Amino acid sequence: MAFEKHKRLLNKELDQFSLILSEVLPRYLELMKSEQISDEEAKELGEIEHFLIEINAKIAEIKSKLDHDLFGETMSEYYKVKEKASTGDENAIKKLKKLREVFSESIKSDVFFNWN
Repeated sequence: MAFEKHKRLLNKELDQFSLILSEVLPRYLELMKSEQISDEEAKELGEIEHFLIEINAKIAEIKSKLDHDLFGETMSEYYKVKEKASTGDENAIKKLKKLREVFSESIKSDVFFNWN
């Protein structure tokens, strides 16, 4: 499958996820703020809370995998290019310079190396 198709599918799924979450969260907050809730509402609150905890764990797992895979692959590529550049390969030297610039900008903006 082509990248653009994957991109569209992921964006569609993320938009749908966001829409569903935007419907669930207000109800959760409403129930949390209620001073008196019925047994049925208490059950609903517990179910929503359990669901949100599951969703949060899945999001954290996806983010962790993305961060680690992206970091690992990028570092692997960096060291391969650095090795070639050390032999005098002009293309590798140019690519290494570009990778260093990207790393530098990422570190400054805390986009790439976010360990939290």
